[in-house]
Amino acid sequence: MPLKIYNTMSGDKELFEPLVPDTVTMYVCGPTVYNLAHIGNARPVVVFDTLFRLLQTHYSKVIYARNITDVDDKIIAAAKEGDRSIESVTGEYTAKYREDMAALNALPPTLEPHATHNIDAMIELTRTLIEKGHAYESQGHVLFAVESMEDYGKLSGRSLDDMLAGARVEVADYKRHPGDFVLWKPADDADPGWDSPWGRGRPGWHLECSAMIRAHLGETIDIHGGGRDLIFPHHENEIAQSRCAHGGDYVRYWMHNAYLDIDGEKMSKSLGNFRTVRDLLKSYRGEVLRFALLSAHYRSPLNFSAELLDQAQSTLDSLYGTLREVEDIELDMEVPLADEAFYQALNDDLNTPVAIAEVHALAKQLNKATDDDKPALKARMIAAGNLLGILGQDPEEWLQDAGSDEAISAGEIEALIQARAAAKADKDYARADQIRQDLLAQGVVLEDSREGTKWKRA
Repeated sequence: MPLKIYNTMSGDKELFEPLVPDTVTMYVCGPTVYNLAHIGNARPVVVFDTLFRLLQTHYSKVIYARNITDVDDKIIAAAKEGDRSIESVTGEYTAKYREDMAALNALPPTLEPHATHNIDAMIELTRTLIEKGHAYESQGHVLFAVESMEDYGKLSGRSLDDMLAGARVEVADYKRHPGDFVLWKPADDADPGWDSPWGRGRPGWHLECSAMIRAHLGETIDIHGGGRDLIFPHHENEIAQSRCAHGGDYVRYWMHNAYLDIDGEKMSKSLGNFRTVRDLLKSYRGEVLRFALLSAHYRSPLNFSAELLDQAQSTLDSLYGTLREVEDIELDMEVPLADEAFYQALNDDLNTPVAIAEVHALAKQLNKATDDDKPALKARMIAAGNLLGILGQDPEEWLQDAGSDEAISAGEIEALIQARAAAKADKDYARADQIRQDLLAQGVVLEDSREGTKWKRA
């Protein structure tokens, strides 16, 4: 089953073929660790985690790198504001980022390079660009000369004139051209810095990824991912640095996820709709957040709302309810993925909405299946869930999870179920019905069957 992905550089859906047979290199821009990750940060994590899972069904070796930017103006500002050390700030938010992404069922990346661990590679890249005439030193800064690259702007489809048209930002007097960007900047004694041929300083943000990709993955990688907001200037500048220093393609397939809106408005701090993953996890399980993020195609904008999350919760409850009915069926069979509609959907530029629809179809079949057909259908449903990063929990635990300390406990529910059974045995049907209604009012649904009474939280 071939994999096709949309390449931002070409503007077309292309057949994916790795540079090295049976080995894939993928790099996705990670967080700047000065604060908690917001739900917009989580979208590329979930998208490329799903791609990571899919790639591993095709190739025996998939190297997935996601960087940590641990030196930046925002980090320095956060440390000063909190009267803390840089290491304290970056250590805390790196750990919390990993925890939050794990809560979304995201697998850890193969590599997690930190900017501060790769300063030598960044200095070497800067030196090479100067030697080749693509960068220059000015007032303690080293800048990339955008006019030195013939096709600068190809990824974003912008010319230098387009980039500068309407610009209101005051141009620094140390730049030869307004579009030139910083590779290396001077650092005050009070701020983090490293010795370099151009004085004590630290790297510009764009420089980090180019240097770390070459150091850890090689001069040309297969896939580079991130949000659409990174196309310009970040990814455009990565291309300029890497290709001008070392030649080659740098990246063979560029993939970018679309923006995430909050209740119809683009998420921003100024609008006050800036929701952190950690805050959302207080009200919703990580799998619910993940399912919501996968409900739209990654290249389509997604309106992230309470309604979307409630719908995701309800859908997962239904799917887990189906799996609970076949919980006693043990799986010992391989699923031929190439024949599966959900697999074909994911191989078509990671079409998660269609893949999710196919999971629904499998659940519907499983609900109506004979005993002979149930094992295969359950296996196919679980296989789809594994690729999407969902349906991996124990169905009973999922459906009975309280979600908050204020909710009625499992023990109390079981006691009321027993009281209801006793009332029915005594033919006190009014009492039995009242217990059902009382539990329903507390968000607990009873399901009677020949095997007894099961329950789940609504």
